[in-house]
Amino acid sequence: MQRLAARIIDKPWGRRGIDPRFGADPARQIGEIWFEQADRAEGQRPLDVLAKYLFTTERLSIQVHPDEETAHARGLPHGKDECWLVIDVEPGAELGIGTRTIMSAEELLDSALDGTIERHIDWRPARCGQFIYNPAGTVHALGRGLTVLEVQQSADVTYRLFDYGRPRDLHLAESRDVVVPRPHAHPADRQIDEAASAVLVDGRFFGVAWCHGVAPPLPSSATSIQLLPIDAPVEVEGEQLLPGQCAILDGDPTMLRSSGAFVLAWSNASA
Repeated sequence: MQRLAARIIDKPWGRRGIDPRFGADPARQIGEIWFEQADRAEGQRPLDVLAKYLFTTERLSIQVHPDEETAHARGLPHGKDECWLVIDVEPGAELGIGTRTIMSAEELLDSALDGTIERHIDWRPARCGQFIYNPAGTVHALGRGLTVLEVQQSADVTYRLFDYGRPRDLHLAESRDVVVPRPHAHPADRQIDEAASAVLVDGRFFGVAWCHGVAPPLPSSATSIQLLPIDAPVEVEGEQLLPGQCAILDGDPTMLRSSGAFVLAWSNASA
């Protein structure tokens, strides 16, 4: 297996004293931990799929991502679909996904300008084991009190619609032809059975599986499979990968063994 490097990112909405298994300074206000190839060779293609943890103490910006076709038309390498797996929640934790009613893009952008957009977001109570797939074009925002594992297309493109007065740029013009303000419903959304292994989503760009003890059968299109132990080490060809770590698998994922839970995330870009 190829171990990936953890990039620890401080954020004003991040959390101090996160789980020590991530190996982070407890005094830092950590918002995100990304897993990347530290020794990627010159000219080597980066990973198509990015896995990262988020730790929130405040609401994150209300945002939207472009789809693949729009991103290409704007000179960007990729759009961004993403999904959330809620790992831990504090009392009152919430997440925002979609709008409460169908709106036009102009109505939503007007509400971003006058500050009423928060009222239009569908803020939902968060639960451990909640899985939500967030296609490009979906209005979304994580709320406070969450530890979330996010799997996404590896694209650094986010259009902020509203940021609660924080001193960061907004991207209303860029969002106009991207955002699809409507109630969110996706067939992959579910409350997972934490004691069972299952493929949660196998989409156009990537797939994700929740695994308890062993992995479920994965689609033949899966490549660059990333392994993320959740609450116990995973045995990989005589080695152990620990919670808070991530690696790309070389061998058969059905040979993995653990006393707890782990997540597999893979690319379908070549499919």
